[in-house]
Amino acid sequence: MPGTDLDLLIAASKEAGQIATRYSGKSAKTWHKPDDLGPVTEADLAVNEMLHRELGAARPDYGWLSEESEDNAARLTQDKVFIIDPIDGTRSFIEGADTWAHSLAIAEKGVVTAAAVYLPLKGKLYSASAGRGAFLNGAPIRASGRSDLTGATMIAAKPNFHPTNWRGQKVPEVKRAYRPSLAYRLSLVAEGRFDAMLTLRDSWEWDIAAGDLILREAGAITSDKRGNALRFNNPYPQVKGVVAAAPGLHADLAGRLAQWPD
Repeated sequence: MPGTDLDLLIAASKEAGQIATRYSGKSAKTWHKPDDLGPVTEADLAVNEMLHRELGAARPDYGWLSEESEDNAARLTQDKVFIIDPIDGTRSFIEGADTWAHSLAIAEKGVVTAAAVYLPLKGKLYSASAGRGAFLNGAPIRASGRSDLTGATMIAAKPNFHPTNWRGQKVPEVKRAYRPSLAYRLSLVAEGRFDAMLTLRDSWEWDIAAGDLILREAGAITSDKRGNALRFNNPYPQVKGVVAAAPGLHADLAGRLAQWPD
């Protein structure tokens, strides 16, 4: 496996793509997780097995957090941890669509330092390492320079636009879009194709860790729905939603959201 953490994640994401694309989403064996946590396929498990084996062998002193692995409190004692979603957008994968992704990140003391989001059927590899910028297929990317929220493009699921989520029940006038994979939504804002991204539901770390760094290295601002910086490798691996936007929009967007109790 390659030397730097980013090189390691990029190589692993490409190998994950080779494994996942051997399966036909519509015919892959599928199970439903308990507690209505969504579907999982044999492709998710095969990718997870490879990633755990290869990444663990390359960095045996790093902790491990993955959607498809039983959580272990040992990760909380380790300074660095892998945060992995073997296939983000499993429903999209099952449908035979092309908008699912592999989301791989490394966090150090709660902050993501290396990240890769790979969509093999779209041929799109987003990557970033701390202080070195964000890239799409090796070319630098930058977040939007927009500063007016009215008319901005926002990628979010429909429930986020319910009036009760906004101060005074005033929903901003934005152009709405949606993609199934949360990691891809975040990456599209980093790429500058959308001005902002919003999810107000509590979000699993493996869905957003890689996208958080890619966004920040592309010049965007990220926070939870209360405006707090995102922190990772939490004892319960969720954060309070995600607000990601161009630097000229984030404060306005976050300021218009309803306020939630702690």
